[in-house]
Amino acid sequence: MNTINITLPDGSVRQYEEGSTALDIALSISEGLARNVLSATVNGEIWDAFRPIYQDATLKLNTWNDKEGKSTYWHSSAHLMAEALEALYPGTKFGIGPAIEQGFYYDVDTGSVTLTADDLPKIEAKMLELAKQKSEYIRKEISKADAIAYFNDKGDEYKLELLEGLEDGNITFYSQGNFTDLCRGPHIPDTSSVKAVKLTSLAGAYWRGDETRKQLTRIYGITFPKAKELTEYLEMIEEAKKRDHRKLGAELELFMFSEKVGQGLPMWLPKGTQLRERLQQFLRVEQEKRGYQMVITPHIGSKSLYVTSGHYAKYGEDSFQPIKTPRDGEEFLLKPMNCPHHCEIYGVRPRSYKELPLRIGEFGTVYRYEQSGELHGLSRVRGFTQDDAHIFCTKEQVKGEFQNVLELTTMVIKKMGFENFTAQISLRDPEKPEKYIGSDENWQAAEQGIIDAVSEFDIETVTAYGEAAFYGPKLDFMIKDALGRSWQLGTIQVDYNLPERFELEYTGADNQTHRPVMIHRAPFGSMERFISILIEHTAGKFPLWLTPDQFALLPISDRLIPYCKDILTELAKHDIRGFIDERAESIGRKIRDTELKRVPLMLIVGDKEAENKEVSVRKQGHGDIGSMSVDAFVAFFNKEIEA
Repeated sequence: MNTINITLPDGSVRQYEEGSTALDIALSISEGLARNVLSATVNGEIWDAFRPIYQDATLKLNTWNDKEGKSTYWHSSAHLMAEALEALYPGTKFGIGPAIEQGFYYDVDTGSVTLTADDLPKIEAKMLELAKQKSEYIRKEISKADAIAYFNDKGDEYKLELLEGLEDGNITFYSQGNFTDLCRGPHIPDTSSVKAVKLTSLAGAYWRGDETRKQLTRIYGITFPKAKELTEYLEMIEEAKKRDHRKLGAELELFMFSEKVGQGLPMWLPKGTQLRERLQQFLRVEQEKRGYQMVITPHIGSKSLYVTSGHYAKYGEDSFQPIKTPRDGEEFLLKPMNCPHHCEIYGVRPRSYKELPLRIGEFGTVYRYEQSGELHGLSRVRGFTQDDAHIFCTKEQVKGEFQNVLELTTMVIKKMGFENFTAQISLRDPEKPEKYIGSDENWQAAEQGIIDAVSEFDIETVTAYGEAAFYGPKLDFMIKDALGRSWQLGTIQVDYNLPERFELEYTGADNQTHRPVMIHRAPFGSMERFISILIEHTAGKFPLWLTPDQFALLPISDRLIPYCKDILTELAKHDIRGFIDERAESIGRKIRDTELKRVPLMLIVGDKEAENKEVSVRKQGHGDIGSMSVDAFVAFFNKEIEA
């Protein structure tokens, strides 16, 4: 029997018999590890842990503690749910059933049966019954003709349509128990590790996302290997509902939507505008320290601009329809991206190497026509503002500029209170070159530039193939919020292609013309989405420097309002923002209402405080701090800001 060399994540190399599986290798390390393996990453691809390995390979064993392990587990759970549905509702047809960030879904057609939320507990019970049977997930390579024959017999037009796009020799079936599905995999070894199930919701989903096609039923769910983990998850979901930025945004009077204005087009109310402008001013100051120059560009651009940039070809379907003018053949688009405008600004006149790097920044509003079913508060909108900037530099400057942006972005993330984050190096999908523009040479240079820059920076990274932008690789920042949920925030991208498409040049020290490299960056990403995450992360209790109302003055009677107005005026001189609650309510009611508004500090004023020229300070979440003079409060406030 021939042997193969298996390289483990720690760099060690072990020899195994050809045809060994990841489970065999895990078992050779420890029985406990083997029990917990859900899938394996073999030469960068995620495989079934039970799939034989016939050549030398790098191997990572994926467990519940790994993103890849959870994804495999939840995808396998989607198949388990499909088996339960087929048992309960014979004749059910199946669309697609992927794992998602938290759990899975499956789009199904149950024919004349209309599923409701009342049916979900019955499906959950059936899933647990089937899970206990410890059915193995079995992978089978199958010819296209046999696959078509199988789904013809079942009368499943959805799987038959999916088969149309697959090539013979690349088709696999997976079976467990009495269920067989068209699937690339991978899957967990067997169903027995599914110990807890919760089907969370039902939704309508058009087949292939096409509103002209049949609407299927999308069933969302999540599973866990321990019942305790499901309990913790459900508690987290309840907490997430309390923190929902749509709910808090209305309660705190930050933003609103109007059907008359249009879906997905947020309007910022005064308090929300203050919050947003303070975030922008913070970043504007930091950018100016680093040599950025701010610009303003129009909300629309000629269609030809986006044809040149490539955005029309790549984003045309997701953009608003062209705006036609009275002039024959003249068309404009609502701006889907700021970068083409910035390329034009760079090209307004000849440039010298002495001007580089040129750093152009803009809080630019862009527009994408998101499907109505995908809109979600501020986190998925049709009009949003990017904290956008583009750095035009020489090839030799790329590494230094990239690291400068990396430092700025990590500083911004930490300043906002996000301590738990990783940087994802997003590269091309080597199997789908048609998704990208530009030469292999440019892509290789850009990808290596990011890898080299990040390697010298103290930051945790992961690599993701297929996540690059169409014009270049990028570094995406993945943060975890207070509830442990992951979000993609800021991004940095290296682009050799747009300067080429716009024929941008500079004169070098050799007096020859050269092509600049373009770095795209947005630490916040979009202001709307960032603020939605910040609201939920903080539960609306923003950092003191950022919150719209930093204090509330609460007089116990109307006769104390003049004194409160004097305090308000004095604190405004120190740039401390607040308001007076002049309502004819009890002080207890005023305190409760102020707590609900997430105002960090309450200054309670009674006769004694007015007589002594003091205020009684109460801090949200901490209770009474004590009485102090206005000057003492200013000192106290400044310490709180710095904390």
